[in-house]
Amino acid sequence: MNRRAFITVLGGATAWPLVAHAQQPPKLARIGFLSLANGPTPAIDGFQHGMQQLGYVEGQNLVLIFRWGAGRPDRLADLARELHQLNLDVIVSNSTEAILAFRDINKTTPLVMTAISDPVGNNLVASFARPGGSTTGVTLFSTELAGKRLELLKEVVPRIARVGLLVQRDHPPTATLVTETRAATQALGLSLQTFEVRPEEIAESFRAIAKERPDALIVQQTTSFFFHLQQIADLANSHRLPTVHQTREFVQAGGLLALGPSLFALGARAAWYVDRILKGTKPADLPVEQPTKFELAVNLKTAKTLGLEVPPSIMFRADEVIE
Repeated sequence: MNRRAFITVLGGATAWPLVAHAQQPPKLARIGFLSLANGPTPAIDGFQHGMQQLGYVEGQNLVLIFRWGAGRPDRLADLARELHQLNLDVIVSNSTEAILAFRDINKTTPLVMTAISDPVGNNLVASFARPGGSTTGVTLFSTELAGKRLELLKEVVPRIARVGLLVQRDHPPTATLVTETRAATQALGLSLQTFEVRPEEIAESFRAIAKERPDALIVQQTTSFFFHLQQIADLANSHRLPTVHQTREFVQAGGLLALGPSLFALGARAAWYVDRILKGTKPADLPVEQPTKFELAVNLKTAKTLGLEVPPSIMFRADEVIE
C-alpha cells in the first residue's frame, strides 16, 4: 500500500499533471535508456507506465532502446556511443555514471534523469531550479532523510550507539551520503563506521562489518546495489544486524526498515519530462523535481527474527507492513 508517493516541483507550489490530454504525442518518439543496471528496475517500470499514461504506445508512436551496463561502469562509454550514433530524441537514465558517460560524448541531446541521487553535487545540473544545459528530470536527493532513518533505527533499537554505513565504492553520490549521515549520527550522539565496497565485494564486506560489530546498518540505495538487496538483507539478518534502506524493495527482500521516495513514482514523473521535451520545451526550462513525500516500510517478520519489537508509533506511520 502506498498512501504518500507523489512529488512536487522544488521551490514552488505548481502541480503538473502526469496525464496531458490537450496535446497528442508526436508520430514517433525515439527514446534511449542508458543504465548501469542489469535490467528493469522500479524506476524504469514507472517510466514505461508513465509514457503509457501519456499516450505513448511501444510499436505505434514510441520506440524504446535500452542499453544495460550490468553493474560495470567500464561498459558505459561504449554503450553511450551506441546510443549517440542512433540520433535519438531523448536519453533517459537512472544512473549517475551512465549520465556522465553519455555527457562525455554528447552535451546537446536532451537527457532526463529518473531517481538520481545528487545531480547538483555531481555536476549533472547547475541547480534544481535552473538546471541549465540539456539535462533535467527527477532526483532522490533529500537532506532530511539521513537523520530520519537514524531516528527510525533508534525507535526500534533504543540502545543503538554504533552505526555502520554500507556504501558503493567509486560511486559519485556516495560522498554526499557519507557527509550527511556523519552529520546526522553526530547530532544524535552516535558513532559511524563506513564500509565502501563494490557490488561483487558485498559478501566479503560483511566479514569486516561483523568484526566492527555495529548495532545497526544503513544501506545505500544505488542502481548497482539494487540487484543485491536480497543478498544484503540475508547477510545482515544472519549477523543479527537491524537495517534501514531507502526503498520498500529492500524491506520486501527481508530488510528491516526503509524510508524514501517511491522509485516507481519517480520514474513515472520522468515520463512527464520526456513528453514536454518531445513537444518542444527545452530541458533548461524544466526545473529538477525533488521528492517531498516518502514511503515507510517495515518487515515485522525480520523484526521478530532479530528479537526486536517495532513500536506502535512506527506501525501507525507505515505505508507498507510485511508480516
